[in-house]
Amino acid sequence: MGRRQISQLDMFDYITGITIGSIAAELATELEQPLQPLTAMVVFGVLTALMNILTDKSRGIAKFINGSPLVLFDAGQFKKKNMKSVKLELGEFLNLCRNQGYFDLSAIHTAVFEPNGKLTLWPVSTRRPVTPQDMGLAPAQEPVLTEFIMDGKVMKKNLQGAGFDETWLSDRLREQGFQSPAEVFLAQWNQQGNLSLYRMNDN
Repeated sequence: MGRRQISQLDMFDYITGITIGSIAAELATELEQPLQPLTAMVVFGVLTALMNILTDKSRGIAKFINGSPLVLFDAGQFKKKNMKSVKLELGEFLNLCRNQGYFDLSAIHTAVFEPNGKLTLWPVSTRRPVTPQDMGLAPAQEPVLTEFIMDGKVMKKNLQGAGFDETWLSDRLREQGFQSPAEVFLAQWNQQGNLSLYRMNDN
C-alpha cells in the first residue's frame, strides 16, 4: 500500500488496513487451522496490489474506488447537495474551516472536500496574505537547511555531504561558546554558510 496508508488515508486504504488487521488477528489466534486465515491474507494482499495497479493506470477506476473531490462552498454559496452526499454537517464544515484559521466565511472563495476527508480552502484574493510577487519583489530562494547536530549527536553523513569534517564543526562550535557537540540540541546549516545552534537545556 506504500506510504499512502500513513500520509493520505482514503476510503480504500482505510478499509484495506482494517481488513488486513482483522485477518492478521485471526491468523495469530487460530492455532488449529492457520491455513485458512493465511490463505485469506494472501488472497486479499494480491487483490489489494492488483487494485492499486488498476487505480494507478485508470483515472476512471480511481474515481470509482476512491471518489472525487466535491465543491462544498463557492462564491458565497453552499452546495447543499454535495454536503449531503459526503454526510458533512454545517457545524463540522465550520469546524474544519476554523482549524485552518478561517473564522469568517467571507474570506473563503471555494471549499473543496477531498476524497481523503480533508477540506481544501481557496481564499478570496483580497483576503489572502500578501506575497513578495504582489509587492513587485523577487527575493532569492531560501536554501534548504541541513542538520549537523541533533540531540547532541553529530550527523556525520550530513557533515561530509556538505564538504566539512568534525574539526571544522568543532571550530565553529567554539566560536559560538560551545565546548562540545553534547552541549548542542540542534545545529542547522544552509548553503549560504550560516550555522544556527540551539543549546541543550534540560530545564
